[in-house]
Amino acid sequence: FRHMRTLLFFVCLVCTHAFYLPGVAPKEYLDGENVTVKVNSMKSVDTAVPYDYYSIMVCRPDGKVSAEAENMGEILWGDSIKPSLYAMRMQVNIPCQKLCTTRPKLKNIDKKTNTSKSLRKLKKRIDDEYRGHFILDNLPVSEVYVWDGNTNGLFYRRGYPLGTPGNKTHTTTVNNHLALTVKIHKPVGLVGWRIVGFEVTPYSVENSKIDSECAPGKEFDAETYAAQTVITGPPDKATKYISWSYSVTWVEDKEVAWVSRWDHYLKSSDAADSNIHWFAIISSLMDVLFLSGVVAMILMRALHHDFNRYNNPENEDEAQEEIGWKVVHADVFREPKHCGLLAAYVGTGSQLLGMGLVTLLFACLGFLSPARRGGLMTAMLVLFAIMGIVGGFVSAVLAKMFHEQSWMTIFMTGTLLPGKVFGVFFCLNLMLWYKEASNAVPFLMLCGLIGLWFFVSVPLVFLGASAGYKIDTISAPQSVSPIPRFIPDQRWYMHPLLMVLAGGAVPFAAVFIELYFIFSSLWLNKIYYVFGFFAIVFFILLVTCAEISIVLTYFQLTYEDARWWWRSFLYSGCSGLYFFLYSIQYFCSTLNMTSLSSMFLYFGYMGVLSYGLFILTGTIGFISTLLFVRYIYATLKVD
Repeated sequence: FRHMRTLLFFVCLVCTHAFYLPGVAPKEYLDGENVTVKVNSMKSVDTAVPYDYYSIMVCRPDGKVSAEAENMGEILWGDSIKPSLYAMRMQVNIPCQKLCTTRPKLKNIDKKTNTSKSLRKLKKRIDDEYRGHFILDNLPVSEVYVWDGNTNGLFYRRGYPLGTPGNKTHTTTVNNHLALTVKIHKPVGLVGWRIVGFEVTPYSVENSKIDSECAPGKEFDAETYAAQTVITGPPDKATKYISWSYSVTWVEDKEVAWVSRWDHYLKSSDAADSNIHWFAIISSLMDVLFLSGVVAMILMRALHHDFNRYNNPENEDEAQEEIGWKVVHADVFREPKHCGLLAAYVGTGSQLLGMGLVTLLFACLGFLSPARRGGLMTAMLVLFAIMGIVGGFVSAVLAKMFHEQSWMTIFMTGTLLPGKVFGVFFCLNLMLWYKEASNAVPFLMLCGLIGLWFFVSVPLVFLGASAGYKIDTISAPQSVSPIPRFIPDQRWYMHPLLMVLAGGAVPFAAVFIELYFIFSSLWLNKIYYVFGFFAIVFFILLVTCAEISIVLTYFQLTYEDARWWWRSFLYSGCSGLYFFLYSIQYFCSTLNMTSLSSMFLYFGYMGVLSYGLFILTGTIGFISTLLFVRYIYATLKVD
């Protein structure tokens, strides 16, 4: 019944829609009031490397253009929000407004190829299918498509393409005219307007048409004009200049209110189809129920029979013929090899578990909505540092139980995962620095991350460990013999490698459908917001990891093999391996990354996530198995 109440709580969270924090008020604009348009980084799903919007030959404000104050999550996600030259006023339509004319710089000519570097960069960005991103009143600009699926509707895709990639039949063209549509809503009783939609239709218009036709009082039909090509080559044959323009149309929307203005973006996400999520959850629940039935049938009936046989004084002759898990009672609590490392791993996994649970709670309550750019990433970093006190405590308790009370174990807890993650991240960041990507972490921010690690997380790990070392040592329910017992030959299907691979497959099978939506959010620039569904899947993952580790450990002890410490960790932790294998399959089947830097970036981050999942799921399996083993051997009577 406890599990059912928890599941019902998560189901209630699924139905919760809260994307704005208390105290975040909408802004009303009066007629004629200036409305600020900002630019964000350009991104492409084919490269996964975002760049600053002003890194190419586009119109930009005079002087140095500085980005807005950004949090850690925004920088890591590649957001770089800056002011723009696009000017608009509330309820004032603009048929066409020329923005500027940009020309390749003469001093920016590559002497080897005799071509303009700025033109080559623009063409490269277009051919790589980069999309520009604008922000208006905290709303991202989106293209709107008519989608004919099961029900007719509109599909919103954030950003707009910089142009049309060229091929053997046609030349690359640039989208140098943007038709912007702003949807507004006036609530009853208010004087001003609220912005509830921001849409764009990009056009490629020949320079001469913008120069001659884009003027006040003239009609500008962008659809009827020829496209503007981007030609790289010698200066006498290359594109001489590019004219940029835009139009603004204001449309009143009486149906969409300010509180629901993000619904279009969220419903256009792959994760919006709730039927798929419910199918995945029901399928996973069937796996959990089946596994729970196996646990109940095998463990409860078998253990009940074993307890009656071993603890009944009338069955002394039968009890003397010790077989099964009772035989190893004097070896089952023998300290494993590298017990300090195991304690560090479990402590780190507890830290990850605490971070995940608190993050999910805040996300389900709406405090980490998509409107809060970088909020989710920032919260995870801060919570991981704070949860260091939990990791240190758990690691110290286990180290003391293993009679391995050493501060080196605690130091490993504080540096085991962050050290490896930082090493991979630093190598990836060097590559991003070299490519001048917008998600390259600046030196000062890098120092801030190191400070968060060494001056917040590590001290909290030692603080938690000091509390853990002060509590009483967890004693073993059975004494340990000085001489290890001989382990009989095992059946082929009890081979550790086979059991570990089988154990990791079960938790992964319970959650792999939801992974597609998570991967799409990470690599296809789509919004993932169904945290209620994710909370249910995460709960299923916890239960599955615990049950599979308990079942496989019981089988192992039944075959008189007491080396269960590390294996209980690996049984469920192997799901991290399947996660990485799934990332390879996703890369080959869904993504279109061809550059070496993009592949290096993708597999670097996926390797880090797989390693973290290995530690998290392994910790869940180990702690559950430890409680189970202590329970059955504490109940057992041994002469």
